[in-house]
Amino acid sequence: MAHPINDDSLKTIFLEARTYSAWLEKPVSDDLLRQLYDIAKLGPTSANTAPMRVVFVKSAAAKERLKPSLMAGNVDKTMAAPVCAIVANDSAFHEFVPKLFPQNPEFKNLFTQPGMEEFTRAHILRNGSLQGAYVIIAARAVGLDTGPMSGFDNAKVDAEFFPDGRWKSNFLVNIGYGNPAKLHPRNPRLSFEEACKIV
Repeated sequence: MAHPINDDSLKTIFLEARTYSAWLEKPVSDDLLRQLYDIAKLGPTSANTAPMRVVFVKSAAAKERLKPSLMAGNVDKTMAAPVCAIVANDSAFHEFVPKLFPQNPEFKNLFTQPGMEEFTRAHILRNGSLQGAYVIIAARAVGLDTGPMSGFDNAKVDAEFFPDGRWKSNFLVNIGYGNPAKLHPRNPRLSFEEACKIV
């Protein structure tokens, strides 16, 4: 049974968390990235199909490979970030259904049936994007800051990092320890009345 988390946890994950563009020169360990993923992977997806895949770009050489795909305004922040996560989706995710959804291993066949192409594309995008959000929340939960972004050329990223075409990039998340001195005031959000209805 779920219980409310305390105020400090809420502040860390949402209330005081910000999107960072400037970073402290403090490395992020591989062990912490593993911890981040091991938390994020527990978030729900439809039939536990979990189509998201992640490439954590850390090395200078890997960042140089990523750099040509970035829009000009995203180059400096990404090169300065300790890590840039390429949040991608596996177009052959269904191969793992027997492992991830053992209650019905034949469910994998749904995604390759003729006429189900659009259903499968929507399934991948929806659930992979959900998992990308879990990555952001998990990063904050382990004490990291994030800077998610979509200002890049997906085709260039895919050609450079996923040349076999199986994985396809969705969005990027810079990860590290943000520099609070470089933050702008938080932008407004829509109120409940503007964004929600109870029917």
